[in-house]
Amino acid sequence: MTTKLRILLADDHATVREGLCMILNAQPDMEVVGTASEGHAALQEAERVKPDVVIMDISMPGLNGLEATAQLMKRSPSARVLTLTRHTDLSYLRQLMSAGAAGYVMKQSPAETLLSAVRTVAGGRNYVDEAMAPANAEAADRSIDIREPSRPLSKREMEVMRLIAWGATNKEIAQKLQLSVKTIEAHKANGMRKLGMGSRVDIVRYAVLHDWLAQS
Repeated sequence: MTTKLRILLADDHATVREGLCMILNAQPDMEVVGTASEGHAALQEAERVKPDVVIMDISMPGLNGLEATAQLMKRSPSARVLTLTRHTDLSYLRQLMSAGAAGYVMKQSPAETLLSAVRTVAGGRNYVDEAMAPANAEAADRSIDIREPSRPLSKREMEVMRLIAWGATNKEIAQKLQLSVKTIEAHKANGMRKLGMGSRVDIVRYAVLHDWLAQS
């Protein structure tokens, strides 16, 4: 009998975890042996179930996917981390690969892409979703013309900008900080104006340059 790949799922959305469990457990060579809704729990589960592959979301409460990946590589170096995210900016890919991730797959991609990625990283190779197109990579490599703040960001503006960089929506940030969506939008607009930014991609790139994504 073929030994199944032992998989740990780390995603803060229950419906995503349930859907992935159904897809993965339907494969003859895969078995979900544990799930986690945030980074700290993912580390604990990894030590308990000894997975071959950890499918890791980036934006999770408590301990984000980047920091969880870096810590997992120290605690369970034999595990292979496959990042599953909606972010297509190359900055995320670079950060995760630097932290030790073996693969990067988009949530928007077909299930077959995820299954192929799981088998690839389990076999000792790296995998990057084809959605990370060359044009996107070229855009991310361009010079980043973002000035330092014309005025210092307030504590709340900094909180909002960091959460945006991690992929949270205005509604998710509002719930987390217990503020209105309009207030979040105002903090976002103020922060972007101070930094001379024009889009969410600019926020991500600024976050990478200033090591925001390496902090939990």
